[in-house]
Amino acid sequence: MKVLLINGSPNNDGCIKTALNEISKTLNEEGLETEIVDIGAKDIRGWIDCKKCREIGKCVFDDLVNELVNKLKDSDGLVVGSPVYFSNANGSLLNLLTRMFYSCNFELSFKVGASIVSARRAGCSSTFDQLNKFFTIRNMPIVSSQYRNNVHGNTKEDTLKDLEGLQTMRVLARNMAFLIKSIALGKEKYFPIKKENKVITNFIDGK
Repeated sequence: MKVLLINGSPNNDGCIKTALNEISKTLNEEGLETEIVDIGAKDIRGWIDCKKCREIGKCVFDDLVNELVNKLKDSDGLVVGSPVYFSNANGSLLNLLTRMFYSCNFELSFKVGASIVSARRAGCSSTFDQLNKFFTIRNMPIVSSQYRNNVHGNTKEDTLKDLEGLQTMRVLARNMAFLIKSIALGKEKYFPIKKENKVITNFIDGK
């Protein structure tokens, strides 16, 4: 069992990376393999709705997005972390997630998702909600913790002093490990789940 963790911060050794390391360490203790990928300051194109991925099986912009889609295919869980910028997630991370979730041509149902955020002071809740929406649209169960999944601080050293935040990360990791293992057992007994043909409508004349 494997969990992919995405550091959506341009800082490869900052607050979010510190929180992800805490999650990764705890997941490892629970017997799960982990991989952390830093998006850093990479130039990540935005989504242009060209739908070429429907033809070629991957995003037409061949960058980190396609690499992460391949990693996600072999993962049972996904953790996405972002710093808070003006009460929003990092724009580069949003570009990546939008293209990644749209272009991925395999089933994400029951892969487990979690988001974590970091702020010096405020804006965590809006950013947390923003990231969780990516999971809900692809049938992915969302992992909770004992509090909102955030840490506070302006530097790595600040985050290491946020004992409650770090504990929240560890509880999140244990909950994720339990859910992934439980889903694996459930698949043996209850899968496949009945699926309906997807219905797509707009709000004009029911079409």
